[in-house]
Amino acid sequence: MTEHEEIATALQLYFDGLYEGDLEKFERIFHENAHLYFHADGAVSDWPRKDYFERIANRASPASQDLARRDRIVFIDVSDDGTAYAKVECQMPPRYFTDYLTLLRDGGRWRIISKTFSTVVREE
Repeated sequence: MTEHEEIATALQLYFDGLYEGDLEKFERIFHENAHLYFHADGAVSDWPRKDYFERIANRASPASQDLARRDRIVFIDVSDDGTAYAKVECQMPPRYFTDYLTLLRDGGRWRIISKTFSTVVREE
């Protein structure tokens, strides 16, 4: 399996965990030191993994709400055998996300060390 294929497989775990609200899947894909970053109301916000996991645990999953699912890997950029970057898109209508994920190989598997995301709200 190529590094791109390994990363695509890891990203599927991310997509599934996000859609299902499955923290066990998130435990496997997010590094213990991961942080999430986003821009809102003119400021940059930083959530440590723990805070993000609490938000996931305390919301109804998109799957439980029967929300339409559309996940897409826009690109994967592999720097070397231990560092990569991916741009992905996913949705929880009416919110549509673009995620920039930095991945590191940890213990032989790819894990997200940082996520920077943007959200667009669209009524369809």
